[in-house]
Amino acid sequence: MTTLLLSLLLVLAQTALPAALPVVRPLPAPLSVARWWDPPPTPYAAGHRGVDLAAPVGAELRAVAAGRVHHAGPVAGRGVLSLALPNGLRTTYEPVRPLVTEGEEVSAGQVVAVLTEGSHCPAPCLHWGLLSGEVYLNPLALLARPTPRLLPDPRPDGEVSGPVGAAGAGLSPGRPAGRWPGPSP
Repeated sequence: MTTLLLSLLLVLAQTALPAALPVVRPLPAPLSVARWWDPPPTPYAAGHRGVDLAAPVGAELRAVAAGRVHHAGPVAGRGVLSLALPNGLRTTYEPVRPLVTEGEEVSAGQVVAVLTEGSHCPAPCLHWGLLSGEVYLNPLALLARPTPRLLPDPRPDGEVSGPVGAAGAGLSPGRPAGRWPGPSP
């Protein structure tokens, strides 16, 4: 019962996030998710407490919202940047070379770091996190949801092959295939 209530509160908190403050993407559109947020069942269990966004080393990273630099420096041998937002949330970026210093005010969209090597992904990526106090949230909840679009039928004769339904109508079933296009900020 407690798990159900906590899950419900988490979902409600995430759906309220986008309206709380204007945000921009940490990287240019479209975002390509290399690994999705996978919260652990308990605070000390294994899980993925953020999302990994594919990006080349040297990519400029932007503050997703106005705030203050909470931490800018190494953590466990990797460069980490953490921004405290005015609504009590905190975003984290790693591995990075911060371009800002602790205590500095930043504006939404300001370039605050550069992506470096040393991620836990097979290819270069940004690990982007979001916290509310000590609770990790899905950082993609900050961004506007992508607009669903019907895909054109790839067959020249227009005939739909396979089962009729979401997949046959050109809709992607289930989770997005890695892209998070959404409207441009």
